[in-house]
Amino acid sequence: MKTGFTLIEILIVTALVAILAALAYPSYAGYIVKVRRSEAQVALLDTMQRQERYYADNNRYLPFSADSDNGGTDQFKWWSGRSARESAYELRAQACPGMALNRCIEVQAMPGTGRVDGRFRDRQCETLTLTSNGDHRASGPGPRCWP
Repeated sequence: MKTGFTLIEILIVTALVAILAALAYPSYAGYIVKVRRSEAQVALLDTMQRQERYYADNNRYLPFSADSDNGGTDQFKWWSGRSARESAYELRAQACPGMALNRCIEVQAMPGTGRVDGRFRDRQCETLTLTSNGDHRASGPGPRCWP
């Protein structure tokens, strides 16, 4: 009596594994996007809290971006995660459209720029925005970008 697997059995198992992987991957990819979007939302809320503390001390908000020196401070990071290389979103802050810096600040999280993980894309929500007035929005077509 021979033991082992035939070529047909191995091909059937390989085909089943491929089918299961093809079914599971889209769900996994969607989960990763949602986790990274949550990372951006937490970073936006943390940055806005820091902006409010800065406002309490200086009576104005502080704009920043990856290109700026944060007004000589390092209290505002321009990435969403633990480090710029591991982050999915680049952060920046600017005055709200049509308003001065002592009235309103707008913090944006932009996915997959060249300064952070450029492979990441969030086609549903794209750029997330939070203002000191409490408004939050997304530039993408997704209906549920903020909880």
